[in-house]
Amino acid sequence: MPALVNPHGGGPLKPLLLEGQARDAALARAQSLPRVRVSSREKGDLMMLGIGGFTPLTGFMTHGDWESVCDGMKLASGLFWPIPITLSTDRSTADAIATGAEIALVDPESEDVLALMRVTEKYAIDKAHECAMVFKTTDAEHPGVKMVMEQGDVNLAGPVQVLSSGGFPEKYGALYMTPAQTRALFESLGWSRIAAFQTRNPMHRSHEYLAKVAIEVCDGVLVHSLLGALKPGDIPADVRTRAIAALIEEYFVQGTVVQAGYPLDMRYAGPREALLHALFRQNYGCSHLIVGRDHAGVGSYYGPFDAHHIFDELPKGSLETHALKIDWTFWCYSCGGMASARTCPHDEKDRLLVSGTKLRKWLSEGADVPPEFSRPEVLSVLRDYYQGLAASERVEVKLTGHSAR
Repeated sequence: MPALVNPHGGGPLKPLLLEGQARDAALARAQSLPRVRVSSREKGDLMMLGIGGFTPLTGFMTHGDWESVCDGMKLASGLFWPIPITLSTDRSTADAIATGAEIALVDPESEDVLALMRVTEKYAIDKAHECAMVFKTTDAEHPGVKMVMEQGDVNLAGPVQVLSSGGFPEKYGALYMTPAQTRALFESLGWSRIAAFQTRNPMHRSHEYLAKVAIEVCDGVLVHSLLGALKPGDIPADVRTRAIAALIEEYFVQGTVVQAGYPLDMRYAGPREALLHALFRQNYGCSHLIVGRDHAGVGSYYGPFDAHHIFDELPKGSLETHALKIDWTFWCYSCGGMASARTCPHDEKDRLLVSGTKLRKWLSEGADVPPEFSRPEVLSVLRDYYQGLAASERVEVKLTGHSAR
């Protein structure tokens, strides 16, 4: 049987989560250590370090790594890496921590200890430069830019020992799978060509079409849902995954789809985030990443296929996981089904462009949703969610950028 792709960097997976007596000893030591509260984004990064999703990283990046990743999409060692993985704090907290000291990293909400970290370096960064390089904008309205500009003024670098799963397994059960678990599952299924489908939305007809195209050329698809924080108005992970499960049960051949989730927050970094999605899917054992229109984008900050083009610019050997690029997809009334710009000869007036933003807008307003847009089993789950929202919980959804077409 053909082998799965190697973890990033060519070595074994490097999960940093301690277990058993080693974890107990570290937790006991944490009680007397200085405490630094992490952000939601940093918590997600810690969880990925813990399960080996960010193999081969051993902790948060140094200034040399930060600079090299921002400017050249590689670590100081030369290994490909598209987005900085950093930890920040305020200047007064950083001043109180000696270089070489060990600190406890705590949950932003529960204050539970998530990890221990040996601080090897403290450094300031040019936040605007990071935003310009990673997000291609310094516009404060961009949610990723806002996140970076609001972080602390000093970055702390160093290796980590992760002590907690952050509540994800308890909340999501079997849906929450580590890279070691997905790899073992793929091997038990006899799969070696696996396409990851990245989603922060419920799957509508366009997503269904993308996944089925991938199944035609791969052994199976990993529908991989983001379980971390989103922007206001996005649909929570538990609702999303129920809707996806209903779709898989009714409209996919049994044994062709695995649904799982991972603990990151969205960065909305468009093309660069597409590369990060491919990198950690390589650690999960996926040979391909489905890249459709405006992958990991927001608003009109990126062109609809910038995430396609960036894969073509990578030096050879950067990743073993390849992009499975698919054009605009839509319902064509003349074709009588889903199609793409590469397969449909008809005019735009015959096409219904399917987007998650449009679906959220219609559902939030209680409007009718065309049957060509989403399956009834999916709509049933989503309508129940929206009907249960209080007026104060409803967020106005605006059609901007490519979703407005």
